[in-house]
Amino acid sequence: MSDNAKQAANTSDLSRRSFLTRSGVIGVAATLESCQTLRQAPPREQAAETPAGVPTVPVTLHINGIAHKLDIDTRTTLLDCLRETVGLTGTKKGCDHGQCGACTVHVNGRRVNSCLTLAAAVDGDEITTIEGLGQPDNLHPMQAAFLRCDGYQCGYCTSGQIMSAVALQNEPCGPTDAEVKELMSGNICRCGAYANITAAIQEVRKKA
Repeated sequence: MSDNAKQAANTSDLSRRSFLTRSGVIGVAATLESCQTLRQAPPREQAAETPAGVPTVPVTLHINGIAHKLDIDTRTTLLDCLRETVGLTGTKKGCDHGQCGACTVHVNGRRVNSCLTLAAAVDGDEITTIEGLGQPDNLHPMQAAFLRCDGYQCGYCTSGQIMSAVALQNEPCGPTDAEVKELMSGNICRCGAYANITAAIQEVRKKA
């Protein structure tokens, strides 16, 4: 290889190395910047500002005994308000069409599908979510029964199942398993733990 060819090859190799080095530095810098941005981002439970021009309404939601004074989009569902604004994520979003029951909460003691309920419509009402029902060191009897009877598998529907089961105690319901299943038919368990769910409910009913 001639001297000119060698010099050209060395120059080309140096150019490639310089390009790769610069690219690597830029990539690392971009990654670090992204990580810094994520650290500075507001936590998920912090409500984002409502876009300009979107109508809002002030509400006071009494959730698990605590009053939350909020200014929300008039279209916000109770489910989204609980999860995204207040930060109570125990209430699950399943179908978001009122068909699965995963989002069940209590409003003034009655069970409702929070995905079909506007947050503005329950202004001033008493709302109870799974977080307000019991705590790990002080479980509600229904929560404890679900544990004993293995009334769950993946667990995604469990909070809604328990909230419905607790409300059922104050509703007209006959003594048989079939009657319990009928009143729980609005809560779907895709894992098929229905027999154990019914057993847990019946255990609590008998003790009551």
